[in-house]
Amino acid sequence: MRMADVVSRDIEHAVERTDRSGPLFPEIGVVAFVPEAWGGPWLSRHQVLTRLSKYFHVVWAEPAGSWRELGVGGKRSIDRFHRPNELPQGFGVYQPERWLPQFDRPAWLASWTTVERGRRAAAWLRRRGCKTIIFYLWRPHFDSVLNSDVYDLSCYHIVDEYSFSPSELPLTDREIRLIKRVDQVFIHSPALLERKGHFNPNTLFVPNGVNYQAFATQQEEPADLKAIPHPRIGYIGVIKGQLDVKLLMGLATRHVEWSFVFVGPRNSLGRDALLVDELSTLPNVHFLGHKPPEIACAYPQHFDVCLLPYKVNDYTKYIYPLKLHEYLAGGKPIVGSPIRSLLDFARVIKLANTPEQWSQALAESLASDAVSVGQIQHRRSIAKQVDWATLVREIAGSLCTRLGSPYGEQFTALKVTTVQPCP
Repeated sequence: MRMADVVSRDIEHAVERTDRSGPLFPEIGVVAFVPEAWGGPWLSRHQVLTRLSKYFHVVWAEPAGSWRELGVGGKRSIDRFHRPNELPQGFGVYQPERWLPQFDRPAWLASWTTVERGRRAAAWLRRRGCKTIIFYLWRPHFDSVLNSDVYDLSCYHIVDEYSFSPSELPLTDREIRLIKRVDQVFIHSPALLERKGHFNPNTLFVPNGVNYQAFATQQEEPADLKAIPHPRIGYIGVIKGQLDVKLLMGLATRHVEWSFVFVGPRNSLGRDALLVDELSTLPNVHFLGHKPPEIACAYPQHFDVCLLPYKVNDYTKYIYPLKLHEYLAGGKPIVGSPIRSLLDFARVIKLANTPEQWSQALAESLASDAVSVGQIQHRRSIAKQVDWATLVREIAGSLCTRLGSPYGEQFTALKVTTVQPCP
């Protein structure tokens, strides 16, 4: 059986409903190669790719399972290609077939399976009427997909999740080759831009943004927060190894009069896992667990101070906290560690290094003048500048420009009001 027939057979069951309006550029399809399954905690790529589907058809290509999992049962969707509920009609998810697992070696087989997954995702987009295909890479190890001949444009979005030891810098020869090879590069933190922004002339700085309307619009106080006394010192996001848990332990122990609230799942804590367990036993510390995006936005609005308590090291030098602008949109005071990406916001958030500085900064942030109308409006005005809709419009515009005529001219003629915010 020809591969084209296999593709046709498998995608017959795909959800192929089309929005009346559809993407603004229905002839363009984007295959996004991402390192995690769709259903996990929302990250910057969830924000970008769902909104990008207002412009183009987008497929979220989930990572393949390991070859070691061949023959092992597991929960899979009925359709390899499907559209999650309540998301734009131009957006879909592709779960690679089990016979196309991830191989590390031999190199030719690893490359072939990756290329084949890209071909299948691109074929689905062409079935939806896409004549131009963009491969959108979110990690350097997807580079072999560019050996395919089924795409017209490639881009690489550099974010901050790459794992490396404290003594290493997040840059390899493989990644440099990828940066030089793609047609467009997006970088989301100042330090990453300084480190990697000079390899490709078509590089655009796109910081993490915010769903401004969701975080700025007053929400009802969540039920599990109501019983927690004020003042509330809160953090929302993944509880992970980049957080300075030792610092948090000291602050919570020293300031029993404050409630420390953590909203988010635990992940990759490493040696800090036991310390987090110990932290959670303190009477003034509350771990509320993971919340879906539509609910999570309410929590910072009912904190008294918002936290960005990162360790200061080689890794956090390169991150750009997703929650920074979410906090600012809520208008509440923020205290954070002096990592590189926060230094540019020193006039609107308080930065603290030592435990003593943290105690002082938190106390000052609890003062009444820290939540004046003027302060709240100033914080929100900064967040509003990086609404995700605005940032994704920049991304879409740069891709249309790289594709050339007629897409570049058509995008220039678009009005901002034609793009509706993503749910």
